[in-house]
Amino acid sequence: MAKNFEETSNNLNIIGNGTSIIGDLVSNGDLRIDGKLKGNLNTKSKLVLGGTGTITGEICCNNAEIFGEINGKITSEELLILRSSAKIYGDIITAKLSIEPGAIFTGICNMGDNISAVNTIDT
Repeated sequence: MAKNFEETSNNLNIIGNGTSIIGDLVSNGDLRIDGKLKGNLNTKSKLVLGGTGTITGEICCNNAEIFGEINGKITSEELLILRSSAKIYGDIITAKLSIEPGAIFTGICNMGDNISAVNTIDT
């Protein structure tokens, strides 16, 4: 029996440098942002926020690798990686966290194995 398309979606969505979005963003596939998002983001896959990328709002994702700037809370169900250029101004909820030297984080961090779907964003 064929699976639902949404369950098997492996799409890569890219928001390029120079692109600004105002509003909430929902995706089932992987997402790379090199532009600006002012709004909430909810993806069931991986988020990569590039070095030129900025997000102002709440984020819910499965995994995330951050090179850019976030102003708001981020919930990552599995692994959150803050690269040396990352700037996080807000709270973090994640199962596992990796922070490279040079990354900036100002907020409260909650880590553990039982964070699954703690704070999904209503869309």
